[in-house]
Amino acid sequence: MNKKITAKEGFVMKGVLCVLLEYGKYSAVISPEYGSSVWRMRDEEAGIEVFRYSDKCSAAQIDKAREIWGLPTLYLPNRFDGGLLKTSDGAYHLPVNEVKLGNHLHGWVHKRAHKIEKVAAEEDKAVLVTSFTHGAEDPMYQYFPIDFKITYTFELSDNGLTHKVKLEDLSDKKLPVSICTHTCINAPITDGGRQKSLRLSVPIVERCELDKRCLPTEKLLPLGTKDMRYKNGIMRPVLHQISNDMYTACDNELDGKPFYGVVITDKDTGKRLCNEVSKEYKFWNMWNDRGGNGYFCPEPMTAMINCANLKLSDDVTGYKELAKGESFECWQRFFTI
Repeated sequence: MNKKITAKEGFVMKGVLCVLLEYGKYSAVISPEYGSSVWRMRDEEAGIEVFRYSDKCSAAQIDKAREIWGLPTLYLPNRFDGGLLKTSDGAYHLPVNEVKLGNHLHGWVHKRAHKIEKVAAEEDKAVLVTSFTHGAEDPMYQYFPIDFKITYTFELSDNGLTHKVKLEDLSDKKLPVSICTHTCINAPITDGGRQKSLRLSVPIVERCELDKRCLPTEKLLPLGTKDMRYKNGIMRPVLHQISNDMYTACDNELDGKPFYGVVITDKDTGKRLCNEVSKEYKFWNMWNDRGGNGYFCPEPMTAMINCANLKLSDDVTGYKELAKGESFECWQRFFTI
């Protein structure tokens, strides 16, 4: 039986031109106009809704809070103290957009329209490639005058949805590197399922202690009783508040084999949603918007919160810099079992 393979530009969702990818049991809708966010992914055979989605939510509602719908990719992610970002050859003062805590939060790349570079239905996958180039014409350039290009490659296949990111420095200045996805997992994941049946397994080593402004104290703590619920795969990720539980990452296990990623299980059905990530993602940050809004976020991060400003070594924080012409790549994959 031939697999259904689709890569369709101009697919309309919520009145917005998107790209539809289909391969076998999987479908994904990606919005280049909305920062190359994956607005929806489904396993049609198993009836699994991967990312936070609602037919009732409008594009305008998503636009007001792009970080909490689907799969947005963030550069520069999470918080920078007072908006300050110090590199080895400069200091940049980003706008304080989290006024209550006095931080810059999540950058701006996910709020820009992105360019479509490729849409293709190939023999073994459906592909979309998008990009965003930051330069002097961008309003944020006055705060961050470093030219760079970020490219996203989405591949839908029997292996699920693979999401690749490539960051390139186009400037004579050092480009800070920190990337994450604000991964909004739907709750429940199964059609007609129960939120309370979900369990989350996260491979963690140490807790990154955060202060009242959600910034690292630079202390790495041993895992406590609550933390072990993530590690042992028994954490219920919704219906109670999880607010920035941040950890260093390690290998997990999936069906007896090493697996670098998180596993979400629906206990009622045994169905599982897996998020494998590349080794460049060194941290996991868990958040669930107070726990009662039908989603939760296990966020893989390549670097620690406020990474550029910390006194800890780059080996600990995961912080990197690129010189002109250099690039950084990372990837992750979502699939169901």
